[in-house]
Amino acid sequence: MHEFVANLSVYREAIRQTFYIVLISVAAGGVLGLALGLLLYATRPGNLFGNRAVFVVANIVVNVVRPVPFVIFLTAIQPLMLHTIGTTIGTNAVTFALSLAAAFAVSRIVEQSMLTVDPGVVEAARAAGARRLGILVTVLVPEALGPIILGYTFIFVAVVDMSAQAGLFGGGGLGDFAITYGSQRYNWPIVYITVATIVVIVQAGQFLGNWLARRALRR
Repeated sequence: MHEFVANLSVYREAIRQTFYIVLISVAAGGVLGLALGLLLYATRPGNLFGNRAVFVVANIVVNVVRPVPFVIFLTAIQPLMLHTIGTTIGTNAVTFALSLAAAFAVSRIVEQSMLTVDPGVVEAARAAGARRLGILVTVLVPEALGPIILGYTFIFVAVVDMSAQAGLFGGGGLGDFAITYGSQRYNWPIVYITVATIVVIVQAGQFLGNWLARRALRR
């Protein structure tokens, strides 16, 4: 335990790095995923902006990228990272990759949440003279907000899990701390403390997400 106390500043920095990676990834991936999910929903044949060609292309891209394990995905997009942010290692590189991975996962969650909305709501809005874009943004999104929030909560938990792999690419965070100062030195108390910290972060995020979803569903 005395080794943990000696590395307390490193532990605090690992927590800060984890929050940096997770919060930016969820925010950026959430915005991109929302846009892609709305595109998937709206361009479905028979929907507001039905366009089979656009839907098929977007659907294929999401289906191809979404199942790829994060470590492989991070490795595969290294040329893109090098071109856009100028590096393939470090916290920013991991955050960039996680943001993209989260976006593809969020897009499917948003699409499926929108599909749960009663079609009668859309017809009523159309009958009232609402524009298609207005229906999509001001009617459908609020109606599906509860399931969308729960989906984002799931993504938060998944991103925390994937952020633990940041150490493999010099990204830091709690996963890197547990490996470098814990398992590699056979210092199991540090591993257990790190695991407990990740559990607390996940539980706090899950509690907040569930609370927000309940509020949205009670509107």
